[in-house]
Amino acid sequence: MLITPGELSTRLQDPTCVVFDCRHDLSDHTRGARVYAEAHIPGAHFAPVEAALAGTKTGSNGRHPLPEPEAFAAFLNRFGVTPATRIVAYDDVGGQYAARLWWLARWIGHGDVAVLDGGWPKWLADGHPVTAKVPDSRGVGSVVSRPDSDRCRSAAEIEAGIQNRTCLVIDARAPERFRGEVEPIDRVAGRIPMAVNRFFKANLNADLTFRPASALQEEFSELLGLRRPDSVVHQCGSGVTACVNLLAMEHAGLTGSRLFVGSWSEWSADPARPIAVG
Repeated sequence: MLITPGELSTRLQDPTCVVFDCRHDLSDHTRGARVYAEAHIPGAHFAPVEAALAGTKTGSNGRHPLPEPEAFAAFLNRFGVTPATRIVAYDDVGGQYAARLWWLARWIGHGDVAVLDGGWPKWLADGHPVTAKVPDSRGVGSVVSRPDSDRCRSAAEIEAGIQNRTCLVIDARAPERFRGEVEPIDRVAGRIPMAVNRFFKANLNADLTFRPASALQEEFSELLGLRRPDSVVHQCGSGVTACVNLLAMEHAGLTGSRLFVGSWSEWSADPARPIAVG
């Protein structure tokens, strides 16, 4: 589920490999398209986070709700993805947007998908080529959406899981947001009661590559205690950076954790839901 820049460089001409550029900025939704137009990995297609990797907002379902599974499959098919395709996603901030595409592909049933380890910065640092040329599509794809609803957990399921202590919520936001000291994006500060904090950047080395699987396994196991990995529900602000923690657990061999897609932006939209601070 991780691929190195060197490994990817050998597959750029491989018709069974399709690369997506997921660069984005939550405070500037036009940035991703701009930097893609300036330079990207040869053959990479742009994946707009707000349009392709998220669905329609209702005001109560979070800032990045799930896209319709058929719509996401259609997006992949536009660029020639088939069931035999190896999808590779990258960004420039440690995988938070690339991991969202990775999770969505697995959610609709496409398992052969990887995140570029170290992303765009590592690609550049290793001296691999870049281009501004927008690639042609490789033809119409044939991905069929088979969404697995068990990969997600709803707010109601989390509330029940908290009450009966059957789930562990891991919050991927920065510690100060987890504690409710600041909230730069959502309307309400705080966290889901009983959640524990694992800042998504704790999974990364200084060059934005993922840390060794053995180290991640040890640290996540400390958080889990006696709980099984499939009792874990990941959340963040809007279900994007939480995918990095989910990817890190899978990379560490701790499989089966779930995603609360609406995350804090959905949880805090309902004033009846409990909130913890401090």
